Amino acid sequence: MDDLDRQILDVLRRDARTPYTEIADRIGTSEGTVRNRVDQLVEDDVIERFTISTQTGNIKAMVEIGIDVNAKTGGLTDRLADWDEVDFVWHVSGEEDIVLVIDAADTSSLNDLITQARELEEVESTKTRLILDEWLG
Repeated sequence: MDDLDRQILDVLRRDARTPYTEIADRIGTSEGTVRNRVDQLVEDDVIERFTISTQTGNIKAMVEIGIDVNAKTGGLTDRLADWDEVDFVWHVSGEEDIVLVIDAADTSSLNDLITQARELEEVESTKTRLILDEWLG
């Protein structure tokens, strides 16, 4: 990955719907070059998916999960990622092992999800942090 790829990714991170012609104009290259670079970034799994960010008015939170040292993290993260309210599942270092980024309709729904997580055999602890505001980096 080179500087041109990084410039393309910077534009797409801010708006994944930006037309290739507009990206090309912004970074000073051709539309064909942008198209080929994006295709290669997808093929190389640098770009995992194109997605959107929403302002739903919902409760957003990070739920940090500590798991049993003998638990298989991969299977657990796959199951957690299937929950409707989960936007992201991060396997992290530190005191906790997994962080869920949640978009719940209300605090009751968030609490139900936390209870559901605590009932999983592998889960030893949870910590919840409400997301008060967010900005695009």
